Amino acid sequence: MPYDGTLVLDYLQKTHESRLLTEREKHLIGLAVTLTRGCQVCTRGRIEKARAAGIDDETLNSLVGIVSAVNAGVAAATAREAFRTAADAQQGDCVDLCSPGSSVGR
Repeated sequence: MPYDGTLVLDYLQKTHESRLLTEREKHLIGLAVTLTRGCQVCTRGRIEKARAAGIDDETLNSLVGIVSAVNAGVAAATAREAFRTAADAQQGDCVDLCSPGSSVGR
């Protein structure tokens, strides 16, 4: 079955219908998400839309720095926890540690 992007487009439309955030906030959040997910095509599109909405490159570069720092912190914390559990003699399988009901690492 070929890819159907309808669901994604529906989510994006619903997101942009929210009146709780400004258009500027929506653009910055969208860009932060695409940077984190690593989609270059989506990130380029988000940058173009943000620029068209009047957000300058200084602000966009600041956002990139913040996103990078937050993601680096998450990666470091994840690695630290993995090293801790790897050293634990009573470590369970990842299935146990990562199951929805587990509070380990959260």
